[in-house]
Amino acid sequence: MRRATGARVHAEDVTLGTREGTVYSGVGFTARPGTLTVFQADSGGGRSALLLTLTGRMKPSSGTLHVDGFSLPRQARRARRISALGLMEGVNDLDDRLRVREHLAEGLLLRMRPAARGTTDEAMAAAGLGDLDRSTLVKELPMLERRRFGTALALVNEPRLLAVDDVDAGLCREHQADMWRTLRDLTAAGLTVIATCADPTALVDGPDALDRDVQGPFPIRRESDDSDADDSPADTADTADTAAPDGARRGRHAAPDSIALDDLLHHRDEGNPTSGQA
Repeated sequence: MRRATGARVHAEDVTLGTREGTVYSGVGFTARPGTLTVFQADSGGGRSALLLTLTGRMKPSSGTLHVDGFSLPRQARRARRISALGLMEGVNDLDDRLRVREHLAEGLLLRMRPAARGTTDEAMAAAGLGDLDRSTLVKELPMLERRRFGTALALVNEPRLLAVDDVDAGLCREHQADMWRTLRDLTAAGLTVIATCADPTALVDGPDALDRDVQGPFPIRRESDDSDADDSPADTADTADTAAPDGARRGRHAAPDSIALDDLLHHRDEGNPTSGQA
């Protein structure tokens, strides 16, 4: 698999609002190549929408966002070419009717460009599935392997930026830690990874919690709150390279009434020139 330097992502006060309300607000951070950046929110708290925005697949309402030097949303198409999504419910769900090898073949076709021999082998190995029987039906994969497989399908595209949603969903604490280690290994190879979760305990309590190449978890905020200003992603991102996640960021971050992803995608299709294949 071609190894390329990860993309640099820089966001300042990025906000998304719809007719139904604010999805997320005031997102600010810098992700260096080869780092893992983590955002935290409960279900419906804007996690998926934020990742779609950061990869050029959803248009923000305001703020400044650059991915590998490309200004979004104006150059969102270029950002999409160098980024890929892990599993995201309602966006790129696995097809349970297919076998693993069939899904991989489909992934190669969706690349829309030639792939070197061994691309799928390397993607599977990087996701921790090098020994998986590829005749296995996708519906038979346990949850950890499903999440790893979603990551492998993203890696088939040889991205410079990988976005992984809901890392902890459906996994026990041990398997959450396994998944975080996989993402760390990918950053060690140079990839930039941005991930979301609801419960970051397996990340912040792990043996590598002080890793300078991991920043966050940053709570995703729905409304500006002056009383929490000291904790905001924009404030904490500047020091995250050297500071471990503090205890204030370990708990779940309660969110206002959620906005369904289907509604957000409908909003994107109505007025967003960056809509396209995830």
